[in-house]
Amino acid sequence: MKKILAIGCFLLGIAAQAQVNRFFYDYKFIPDSNHKEDVKSEMMYLDIDKNGSNYYSRTKFVSDSTSRADIEKQLKSFSGNISVSRRDNQGQVSFKVTKNYPDFTTYLLRSIATDQYKIKEDQKPEWKILQDKQKIGEYNTQKATTSFGGREWIAWFSTDIPFQDGPYKFYGLPGLIVKIEDTTGSHIMTLVGNKTVAPVTTDSKEPELPQNMRIYGMGGKEIEVSEDQFRKAWKSYVNDPTKNMREMMMKNTETSKVSFKVTSSDGKEISDPNQVFREMEKRTKETLAKNNNPIEPDLVK
Repeated sequence: MKKILAIGCFLLGIAAQAQVNRFFYDYKFIPDSNHKEDVKSEMMYLDIDKNGSNYYSRTKFVSDSTSRADIEKQLKSFSGNISVSRRDNQGQVSFKVTKNYPDFTTYLLRSIATDQYKIKEDQKPEWKILQDKQKIGEYNTQKATTSFGGREWIAWFSTDIPFQDGPYKFYGLPGLIVKIEDTTGSHIMTLVGNKTVAPVTTDSKEPELPQNMRIYGMGGKEIEVSEDQFRKAWKSYVNDPTKNMREMMMKNTETSKVSFKVTSSDGKEISDPNQVFREMEKRTKETLAKNNNPIEPDLVK
């Protein structure tokens, strides 16, 4: 990764409209509030161009691209069966945030089972800019605070970097947000580098599957909803985690076969649909219990 560049390079990046200004953020987070010593870390990209920005996990982007390429390869010689293998490193952060300039219309993209939701943000960060200053990395920064998504946040922004943007849904300060963390220390995003890159397609468009086939875990259809609508969908998922999967499997078995396999905790491969459902429900409930400290509590309450 290249060292953070000086302001002159940023201005060159703006002038070269064909390029994207990519900022690297180290995102540290505590998924389980009962185990605060277990701190996770993920490298996140904030890609900025003249039209807006995208914030997403590098690891998930690579994993999704590889999975789609694998499915597309199988489709070229499709014979009625598609095998979907779970990859070892799919990334720990599945959400993506997009902002459209100049009005900063903000969307959060995150999945529930086979459905991909595009959630329009209805709250603009309201900042209180303070006089506190400190140097973070190469940049002189100033402190600001906001209440957002059920958490209190402290941000450090730099006017050295001419973008009023930042990681996740945060924007609206007189410079790029170099670091932001909630007051509990559960979620911390810190700028660690940047470079200019060619335009990248981050849309998670799925391969065109035959006969309306759907593949669990590949993102599914995109549904644009309000935050209230998403909360209802989330509650339904928590109450019955495998509902979408059961419906998908029942529909696909009428026309063609999709083999979906999981490995149990003792290392055994499971392919029987009923056992797969039970294993997936068990895993989902265990995962939800261990991820009780989300970045935006108000969205899943």
